[in-house]
Amino acid sequence: MEGGVTSGAAPARSLSVLRSMIDALDRDLLQILARRMSLVAEVAAYKRAHGIRIRDAQRENDVLRDRHERALELGLPAGEIESIFRVLLRSSRDHQAALRAEVPVTESPRTVAVIGGHGKIGRLFARLFGDLGHQLLIVDTDTALGAAEAAAAADVTVVSVPIEHTVQVIQQVGPHVRADALLMDVTSIKSAPVAAMLEHSTGSVVGTHPMFGPSVHTLQGQRVVLCRARGDAWADWVEHTLTARGLVVTETTADQHDRAMAIVQVLTHFQTQVLGLTLARMGVPLSETMPFTSPAYLLELYVAARHFAQDPGLYGPIEMRNPRTGEVTAAFASAVDELGQVIAAGDQESFARLFGEVRAFFGDFTAEALVQSSFLIDRIVERS
Repeated sequence: MEGGVTSGAAPARSLSVLRSMIDALDRDLLQILARRMSLVAEVAAYKRAHGIRIRDAQRENDVLRDRHERALELGLPAGEIESIFRVLLRSSRDHQAALRAEVPVTESPRTVAVIGGHGKIGRLFARLFGDLGHQLLIVDTDTALGAAEAAAAADVTVVSVPIEHTVQVIQQVGPHVRADALLMDVTSIKSAPVAAMLEHSTGSVVGTHPMFGPSVHTLQGQRVVLCRARGDAWADWVEHTLTARGLVVTETTADQHDRAMAIVQVLTHFQTQVLGLTLARMGVPLSETMPFTSPAYLLELYVAARHFAQDPGLYGPIEMRNPRTGEVTAAFASAVDELGQVIAAGDQESFARLFGEVRAFFGDFTAEALVQSSFLIDRIVERS
């Protein structure tokens, strides 16, 4: 025995050697993932040939359960391993969708005109239709192809322009849409655009609203609202096309959509803007609060900063053109005033009463909220 090390023991590896070994294993993992994705492509081809849906919830649950159990057996953190496989499964679904697994082999491609096709959402929808094998006609302010010409030639005309120009563009292109064709929009307000499409065209009409921004990493599981207005055959085609690319479709009427968006968008954006404006005017630099940040505060900051990194020309019309905006902002102001008075008075009894009122409103959703928010907070902590 020399220097406290048993003569038969292997010499300790250096840090550089250990890192090189880890790098090699990571490269092996990537090769395995590439082989896995190759098999997924074969699965996609089989599903397309046999008319099988991409998502198999039972199969996914079986995979997650098995990987969770095997992780435990190997002494690995089962929760983290399960999260990795959830991402892999989502990536697999996205790959299958891009390979048109849910597009029938016998389905003929359509000609799709995207008015505003060089905008962010316009590009996204153009890519979506292109991925599914449809022929694209792109129209924008910098294209030689005009909107009326494209609408006359297309089977499907998609209006993807700023909210304040949507009705005007619909008025221009609507009369050129064939009676056997489809006119649809992707605007976040539905009542006015749908009414305009019905008035200014004779073809089928569908209103849609993607509930996500153009910077999403995947379309898998993203929601799109669909409002049938005229022509069920084309509405069915739109619903199938969107789900084939991995989107989740929620059907409703234009009026119901705008009522819901007054909460989902107007209230959410409004409270985020109030938070941001308050922070900006408090006189306390953001950097001064960061050393004391809790995960919840950091999550709020990320949401607010993400909001203000966007174009005000997008958020302004969403809030200003919803027919229920005044009702929402008045309710918000009333709640702020009431809660402010309670806190200023130090009235714990009233505070608890208001707290209980809101808790009762959320009901059983609180259990899900605790689980999901804990997951988000864990992810933020591990990346901060």
